[in-house]
Parts: sequence; C-alpha cells; structure tokens
Amino acid sequence: MTDMTTDRPGVIHARPVRHPWRWVAIAVIATLLAMAVSSFLTNERWDFGFAFQIMQQSPVIEGLWKGTIFGTVAAMILGVGLGVLLAVMRLSDNPVLRAVAFVYTWFFRAMPRYVLLAILGIGIGFLYNEIRIGVPFGQQIAASLGMSTDLTFLGFSWNDIASTIWVGIIGLGLSEAAYMAEIARAGILSVDKGQTEAAQALGMSAGQTMRRIVLPQAMRVIVPPTGNETIAMVKDTSLLVAVPVITELYYQAYLFGQRGFKIMPAFVAATLWYLIVCSILMVGQAYLERYFGRGFGAVPKKTQQKLMKIEADH
Repeated sequence: MTDMTTDRPGVIHARPVRHPWRWVAIAVIATLLAMAVSSFLTNERWDFGFAFQIMQQSPVIEGLWKGTIFGTVAAMILGVGLGVLLAVMRLSDNPVLRAVAFVYTWFFRAMPRYVLLAILGIGIGFLYNEIRIGVPFGQQIAASLGMSTDLTFLGFSWNDIASTIWVGIIGLGLSEAAYMAEIARAGILSVDKGQTEAAQALGMSAGQTMRRIVLPQAMRVIVPPTGNETIAMVKDTSLLVAVPVITELYYQAYLFGQRGFKIMPAFVAATLWYLIVCSILMVGQAYLERYFGRGFGAVPKKTQQKLMKIEADH
C-alpha cells in the first residue's frame, strides 16, 4: 500500500499578492479628509458655533418633533398599511383589484412628491372651495326630483386644513404606499408557495394565512428596504414646505439662518439633526433585520459540532 504522505508536495513558499493601488487609494482618501478638516477649522464662514445655537432653538426643536419625526412616523404608518393592502391586491386573482392596484402604483410612483404636496396644499383648495362626499351628481338628481337636499353626506372646507401637517402626512403617505406596495409584493413572493398550501391544508383562511404564515416570513425581505424608505422619509419631510407646513425642521433652521444672514450655519444645523435622527433609525433597522432574519441560513448545532470534529481530526 502506497504511503500517502510521500505524495504530498514540499513546502510552498507563497508570497502575498501585492495591492499597490490600495495604498494609493488610502493616500487619496487621507488627503481629501485632511483638506476637509482643514476647511472646517480654518474657514470661519462655517460658523459651527452659530449652527449649534440654531439647533437648540425652540422653534427648531418643535419642527424636529412635530414636522420631521411625527410626520415621518405617521406617513410611514399610512404608507406601510396601504402598501401592504395594495400588494395583496396586486397578487389577487380578481382582475379589477389587480388593475386598481397597478394604476395606483403607476400614478404615485410617477408623481414627484413635491408636486403632489403642492397640489394637495394649494391646488385642491383652488379647485374646490368645499369638499363634498355623497351621491355623484347629487345636486342634479335632487333638483330633478324636487328634493331640498343635495344628497351630500359630508362636507368640509379644504382650505381650513390645507396648511396643516395632516395634509402633508396624507400626501407623503399616499406616495409612500406606492413604493411599499412593490416592497411588500416582493417580500410576499419570496415566501415559498408550499407554506401557503400547508396553511390551507390546516384549514386556515386566506386572511389568516397572510397574517400568520406569509407576512412573518416575508418580513426578512421587507424590513431592509422599508428601513431605507423610513430614512428617506425623514429627509422628504423637508418637502412639507410645499403644503405649506412651517412647523418643520429644515424650514425653521433656514428661517433662523435668514434672520442672522448666515445661511450656511442653518444648513449645517439641519444636516446635523438629520444625521442624528437617521443614525438612530439605522441602529433600529439593524436590530430588526437581525430579529426577523434569525434562523435563516443558520447551520444547525449538530452540523456545527460535526464540522468542528472533522476540522479537529485533520
């Protein structure tokens, strides 16, 4: 029997692959970083002291909480809820529901958010002095029948709420729902159909299957892009000025900059607050990704022990 050890090659004198361009990239990055730090420290026009003062002003803090944070949370609640509903409609066997969901996502994905907010804040009030909800052509039908009512169930003045945060939330939420619909649809499609078939075999209804089986597994795919959309929504609240909503972080910071004739410190103040809020959201996103991704792709404990034993033997 041949000794297997004699077939082994001799000592291999391997040399690590050199990567000179890595050092070039590091040198370039270090140079640019040093230039940026030098600019911050030597250019007085940055005026970080005034920027920190703007960050602590009561109107700016109020705009941060009411316009940016509350606006983001409320708009995402509306967007996620409506988006999941639209995703289910897109995957429905009913062609009418599929068509309605498709037209909705097509329209709101094509509509810029700033334009949508401007239409809701200014355009609707210009077109309709009062919003009436009731029977279509109710006035004409009531007049032809000699009725004193116009068959209106609900009526209110749009201009009374046009400049409020709620209109901004509606606009951002409706726009976000179109994107969340595609994200939720991708997550639902990522779940194996056998899961649905097994749930149906157990007697679960379609709604129970979606809530208890499909959506919990789809969250692994849905959470990362939803976190990105939430972070983007924080920044998109600066578009609420189109409504116009003035109780908002960017607008208030910019207003203080105009009053002090120092616009750049106002931009710095708003940027720092956005960085703080988005950094917190990124930490929360990472936690949720670990939570919903637990067990996926993990090697069973017994398999890990076998692999460790094989490695120890060699």
